[in-house]
Amino acid sequence: MKRFLVTIAAALVALAAPTTAAQAAPVPDGLVSKEVSFTGGGGLALHGTVLSPDQSSAGRPGLVLVHGAGTGTPRTKLMTEATEFARRGLSVLVYDKRSEGYSLFERSYSTLADDALGAVKALRAQPGVDPAKVGVWGLSEGGWVAPLAAGRSSDVAFVVLVGANAHQPLRQQAWAVSAGLKKAGVSGPLADRTVPTMYRAIADGGLFPEPWFDPLPTLGRVRQPVLAVWGTHDLLTPPAETPPLMAGALARGGNGHVTMRMFAGADHAAHQSPDGGVTRLPELAPGYADLVGSWVKQVAEGRAPRTQDTVQGPRASQASLTVETPPPAWWESAPVQTAALVLFVVAFLAYPITALVRRIRGTSVPSGRAPRVLAFSGLAVSLGGFGYVMYLLMTGGKLAAPGPVLAGRPVLWLLLQALAFTAAVATVLTALAWRRASGRSERVRLGVLAAGGAVMIPWAFYWGLLLP
Repeated sequence: MKRFLVTIAAALVALAAPTTAAQAAPVPDGLVSKEVSFTGGGGLALHGTVLSPDQSSAGRPGLVLVHGAGTGTPRTKLMTEATEFARRGLSVLVYDKRSEGYSLFERSYSTLADDALGAVKALRAQPGVDPAKVGVWGLSEGGWVAPLAAGRSSDVAFVVLVGANAHQPLRQQAWAVSAGLKKAGVSGPLADRTVPTMYRAIADGGLFPEPWFDPLPTLGRVRQPVLAVWGTHDLLTPPAETPPLMAGALARGGNGHVTMRMFAGADHAAHQSPDGGVTRLPELAPGYADLVGSWVKQVAEGRAPRTQDTVQGPRASQASLTVETPPPAWWESAPVQTAALVLFVVAFLAYPITALVRRIRGTSVPSGRAPRVLAFSGLAVSLGGFGYVMYLLMTGGKLAAPGPVLAGRPVLWLLLQALAFTAAVATVLTALAWRRASGRSERVRLGVLAAGGAVMIPWAFYWGLLLP
């Protein structure tokens, strides 16, 4: 069953993924480029580019860029950031992210941190770079990875975080998809209950890597100066909740050099966004690259800014709060949920299949309407509900696309809810038919069908299908 779920999820991701290949970026004017190779975690060979000012003196600071989530993300994805930072006097190493040992269902932040440290070692060895002034920059998932690397090695001189999260990955991702649904006009149990519940089941089934990784202890071990940046329109990291959590963890660890900045009109990656974070423009938020350049220069000169009490900049917009996503109880676990789906398929398919066999043999027995309705609606609700919620999860990485919405509910979800209610009524009527049935085989058929419906009723309440 797990392999089946992986196959379905991978197919949905493939359908949603862009099909255009990234093009190699030319060397920008005023900069020089050098190709480098280095050894990452587990001995994996990684490749990157170092961009530097073409007329810079020796002893310049260096910055390693750590990607956000994505398998084998090419270095060109971060070339805008690399270019802008290099133009402000830094030597910047940006590398192709690993695909070996990293996928939608498998990854290790520890290994990614080793990759980052391999890049730091390579940049420290570059001519003109002061090895004592090399730091790491982490975007999104890189915001979990960069502090891990900094906590492991004093070779990391400072840390820059963009769109970083102080929550566990599972909690953050459940919030992102739920918030995306709400931004699309969805309200009610689908966003508030069903999405977090499905994520917990997926994590329990081993299909969500590093689900309960706690970034706060990792942040508490970072002693280097930290610059943390967010956009007011971040749709992937809760921008209002995250800064105080991060500041608290760093303070408890004794870090007295923390600068936090919020940029107006910026998205998750601190790029400009004209529509509240939905669309990412190529341009960085005004002042963002200047801040990184000036802050790194201060740190490199031994003048790291002292921690300030509040986040500098405008107030972030966060329409809804995150919710806890603890490991599920036994009855919520992936094996139990899988067993329920198998029961539904067997119970609801057995009735029409046995009816077809009887018809072929010429021994068909008249059946009532309720059993036929239950068989159809029960199968549609169980498989259709699972498929629809999985589609939302796999395609809702930034802004979910639930389809047409009516009265705060996606039309397809309303249909599934109507079918769930129909199945509940048909279950009661089928149970009554079972009591009236005389033949043993017919009582078995109706009993199996009614049992499937009886299990589906609490199951549908649990998943929000029978909630208003």
